[in-house]
Amino acid sequence: MNDMKYIYGPIPSRRLGLSLGISPIPKKYCNYSCIYCQLGRTNHMVNKREMFYSVDEIISELVITLSNNIKFDVVSIVGSGEPTLYKGIGELINKIKKICNKPVVVITNGALLDDKQVQEDLLNCDIILPTIDAYDENSFRLINRPHKKLVFQNIINGIIEFSNIFKGEIWLEIMFMENINDDQISLEEYKKLLKKIKYDKLYLNTPIRPPAEKGVNPVSHEKMEEIAKYLKGIPIDLPNSIGFHSEIKDDYLAVLRIIQRHPMNQFELESFLKTRKCIRIDNIFEQLNIDKNIEVIEYKEYKTYRLKI
Repeated sequence: MNDMKYIYGPIPSRRLGLSLGISPIPKKYCNYSCIYCQLGRTNHMVNKREMFYSVDEIISELVITLSNNIKFDVVSIVGSGEPTLYKGIGELINKIKKICNKPVVVITNGALLDDKQVQEDLLNCDIILPTIDAYDENSFRLINRPHKKLVFQNIINGIIEFSNIFKGEIWLEIMFMENINDDQISLEEYKKLLKKIKYDKLYLNTPIRPPAEKGVNPVSHEKMEEIAKYLKGIPIDLPNSIGFHSEIKDDYLAVLRIIQRHPMNQFELESFLKTRKCIRIDNIFEQLNIDKNIEVIEYKEYKTYRLKI
């Protein structure tokens, strides 16, 4: 498991339970550079779909992973960027379903859902989680900072169209940020937009990990409850601190492997190390604090650790 390039986790998901992740794209290849991104700014802004890796290579890793009989609830195609940029995603979904009986989930920013080929590629997955953070072109540019070729209305039209043909479940997500898109006018615009889309669940999020940009702050839990009532959604603004897993034997290398994909706060790290019966937790933290490849960020009165890009 130490040499896994595409498969990671399982990691705890506030929406999906224990998620076995698959990353079919290189780190931070995306067509957005969202101001709230927990992985930092996008340093490879691309909008062209490519066959970054061989589908068979990814499937080979998955076969090895499944042979370890690890407990997980879903297989999530997500990665550290936008997974629909991977040209082989349709073939990947189909091959996963042949060897694994867990639901296959695609977590996407939805930017390419107006592309007929992307729509076709995603038809066989079980659940798709598109993000809608904006409600017009201006909020789109402000929040998502998209690739210059992307147009907000085209994306929305694509999501609406896909929602009418997709046979699986669509779980939408909106990221709310204090004084950016949590005002009443914004909420009214979201409500109008949501009426046009067929979806099964609506998740409402706010940054609980350090965002890409300063000045991006989480919405209070009380306010999130109000928004949830107004939009009839499910708030997921509380951090989950249990359930991380790694087959890597070395504790420090296991931590590095997880935070490469999924930043962890100090409580998540401690919980993870305790489940591994690590007897040198203090030493792990000391090592992380001096590691030049690690960013240690003070956010919401606790430390979050992520791998530098």
